[in-house]
Amino acid sequence: MDVTPLIPEGRQIVEAYGDGGFKVSGKAYQGAVQVFPGRTLAWDASDFASLTADSFTAIIEAGRSGEVSLLLLGSGARTQMLPAPLRQALRQAGIVTEVMDTGAACRTYNVLMAEGRLIVAALLPVD
Repeated sequence: MDVTPLIPEGRQIVEAYGDGGFKVSGKAYQGAVQVFPGRTLAWDASDFASLTADSFTAIIEAGRSGEVSLLLLGSGARTQMLPAPLRQALRQAGIVTEVMDTGAACRTYNVLMAEGRLIVAALLPVD
């Protein structure tokens, strides 16, 4: 029995991560990415500590337009706490944020995206 989720055509799937990058729907990305259901963007974030509201401009715009309502933030090799002001800035755009290690964020994104959720993953790379 095939237990892989049925993925709607044209949806982005995180296929692999590691070695400082990602493979999303057949395309390799070096460095951080933002994965929306219909597109993947290279993300200029370098590390978790340097994240600001400006780091999430595309996600905030997508939240305000109703494209996404949940952000899975892959914080690298380990889970970290998102500062309250940054969490609040995202919340004001209608986005609930869950922070987890990058591997967990990749897996969770794929499952929730397959369920049709309004989701985006912002993923910091791991080696």
